[in-house]
Amino acid sequence: MPYLAVIGLQVICIVHLMRNGRNPIWLSALIFLPVVSALAYFVVEMLPGLGGIRHVRTAKSNVVALIDPERDLRAAQEALDLADTAANRLRVGDAMAALGRHAEALPLYRESIRMTVGEPDLRTQGKLAASLYETGQAMEALALLDTMPEPAGQSEKDRQALLRAKALEHLGRNAEALAIYEDVVTRIAGEEARCRYAALLIAEGWERRAIKVLEEVETRMRHLDRQQRAADADMYRWAAETLARLRGGAA
Repeated sequence: MPYLAVIGLQVICIVHLMRNGRNPIWLSALIFLPVVSALAYFVVEMLPGLGGIRHVRTAKSNVVALIDPERDLRAAQEALDLADTAANRLRVGDAMAALGRHAEALPLYRESIRMTVGEPDLRTQGKLAASLYETGQAMEALALLDTMPEPAGQSEKDRQALLRAKALEHLGRNAEALAIYEDVVTRIAGEEARCRYAALLIAEGWERRAIKVLEEVETRMRHLDRQQRAADADMYRWAAETLARLRGGAA
C-alpha cells in the first residue's frame, strides 16, 4: 500500500475513533501499527453495515481477537461482578478456556455446576472435563465422562467421544483410543480427530493406515478457502509435512 494511502487511512480511522468514542485501545494500535491496525479498524468499526455477511463477521471476530484478545473475558467478568449467577460464572469460564487459561476456568465450571438447580448441565460438565484434560488431569476427565449420562444429540456424543479418546491416549491406553478415533472421524466436523488418529497410528507403527487418513485430510483441505485453513494452520501444516514424509518413506 502506498505510503500516502496508509497515512490517509490512518488519519481517517483516528478521526472516526475520536468522533464515535470507540475503544481507546485502538488508538495505540493505530499509532504504532498503522497498516495492520488501520485495515483492522476499518473492517471492525467502519463497516458495521456489512455485519450480515459471513466472511466479514469472521474477519471482524478474528481481528478483535488479535487486537484485544481479552475483550470477551472483560465483558464476562463485568457481568459476573453485577450478578453472581451460574450462567455468568460459566461465561467467565468459557472466556478463560478460549484464552487457553484452563486452570483458571476449572473452578468457575465447578462453581457453575454447584450453583445450578437440579441436574448438572451436560454441556457444562463436558467443558469441565475438557479443561481437566487440558491441565493434564486426564484420569479425572475420564472419570467425569464416565459419570455423565449419554447425550441425546449425535454431535455432542461425538465431542464427548473425541475427548474420551484424547484422555485414553494421554493415559497410554492406545488401543482403546484408536478404536474411538476410527469411529468418530467418520462423523465429527474438523480435522482434529483425523490428525490425532493419524499421529497415534504412526506411533503404533501403522504408517500405511496413517497415510490413508492424512490423504483424507489433504483432500478435505483443498475444499477450504485460505481463511478457513488459517484457523487450524498448524494442524494442516503438520498433516502436509507428515504426509510428505510418509510418502517419501513408502517410495
